Amino acid sequence: MSGQRLTQQDRRQIAAGLRDGLTYAAIARRLGRPTSTVTREVMRNGGPGGYHADRAHLAGKRPVRRHGTTPATRPGSGDLDGRDPRVVDEVAAQSAELMVRAGLPLMMAKVMAALFTTDSGSLTSADLVRRLRVSPASISKAVGYLESQELIKRERDPRRRAERYVVDDTIWLQAIMASVRINYEIATACEHGAQRLGPGTPAGVRLESMGRFLSHVSDDLVRSTEHWHRVCFPDSP
Repeated sequence: MSGQRLTQQDRRQIAAGLRDGLTYAAIARRLGRPTSTVTREVMRNGGPGGYHADRAHLAGKRPVRRHGTTPATRPGSGDLDGRDPRVVDEVAAQSAELMVRAGLPLMMAKVMAALFTTDSGSLTSADLVRRLRVSPASISKAVGYLESQELIKRERDPRRRAERYVVDDTIWLQAIMASVRINYEIATACEHGAQRLGPGTPAGVRLESMGRFLSHVSDDLVRSTEHWHRVCFPDSP
């Protein structure tokens, strides 16, 4: 069955699986298909948030035009470093899915996945528009959010007179440290709140314990993050 084309019923099961929040792998198991088949099907037809079974089935019945184009020349493929765009799409889609499950909004996850799957780790806004086939406004909103979370940074590209959005080896260090700073602020607020409510009251004890817990966990997280960053990325600043 894995070599046969998807039927309309298959596509309706894919749509149902997406609505239920299933992973591509889980949907593929239901269908008895490779995960890559489900991944390509979803990404070619609107992505996880825009997939419609009947519309995808109509698109799948159209004849494929093979003359004049190859997978390497589809829109947005110039930043794929010579790789098969289908493979890059699959890796990016799986990465984006995991980021969404971790709490990152869908478009932001797609931008991060696009950046991660380029050798340079950087793309311009125009590159992202072509790669993801979305509007410049969508990219602008996504990169603004990611910058605010310290997940990407902005650099000037003098050759193209454009800004590039970059992920590098320090990105997770910066993101974790940003989260730790917030934890420390919460811990401090809990300690102050406990004093104001009274350290002997149930609410005061609860806040004091929460603040102490967050402080100790944050201390351990800083030490662990800095250690493993040095081990895994010895050439990073």
